[in-house]
Amino acid sequence: MKIAIVGCGNMGMAFARSFLQYDLVKKENLLLIEKSQERSETLRASKEGIVVSVINSQVADYELIILSVKPQDFASVQDELRSVIKPHQVILSIMAGVPMSKIQTVLDHKLVVRAMPNTPAMLGMGITGFTASPEVDAPKLRKVENLINATGRSVYLEDESMIDAVTALSGSGPAYFYYIVKHMIEAGKKMGFDEGMASLLVKQTMLGSYHLINNAEQSLDDLIKAVASKGGTTEAALRTFEENHIPEGISKGILAAESRAKELSK
Repeated sequence: MKIAIVGCGNMGMAFARSFLQYDLVKKENLLLIEKSQERSETLRASKEGIVVSVINSQVADYELIILSVKPQDFASVQDELRSVIKPHQVILSIMAGVPMSKIQTVLDHKLVVRAMPNTPAMLGMGITGFTASPEVDAPKLRKVENLINATGRSVYLEDESMIDAVTALSGSGPAYFYYIVKHMIEAGKKMGFDEGMASLLVKQTMLGSYHLINNAEQSLDDLIKAVASKGGTTEAALRTFEENHIPEGISKGILAAESRAKELSK
């Protein structure tokens, strides 16, 4: 398969490297379009594909075009792209907040897949929600899904509006996780640990807890109860979390992220 990537930042290159790692595309069939001169030079040195700084007629030779520019930069590439794309090509957009209808209208192109990955895709451990315009047939969609799965796991959504929920829950989710980890480490420092020791204790706890969630047959409530014995230390912490409305705050925060994603989609 021949793939062109427009915008080669962290997410664009996470996709590119995953494709190369699993031999889903050859380097000579991977076109990396990056306008930043400094970034282009770095990409050329890494020899991970054919690197160009402008969108030109050779883009028409590629089956899939991945749009991974920042949403606010879409306007700077849309005219060039519209002038070279062909009707059979599939556009895969990983731009946050840009609906398929806008991409179809601006590019005058029907075959659009919209996806929302998250940053663990850089390690091949991401989760991506994706959807497609009705014009994308099943064989083409399966090819795109196989490519997305190289970055981790994926879920197909019939309703495009649910992409906003994916953005809020898993797209932004890593930041919520880092936020909790950060404040647990800060609490450890207040109790007398240096940062290295506090960081080790928290990170390994998070890693082990993740594996327990994945392997234990108990529900999350049961796993919590297994740690929080009555009248004990964990119960004291959980009670304080409840008193400070932390569960409500987390829920409100995620819903605020969804609301903002909907605003951006308009």
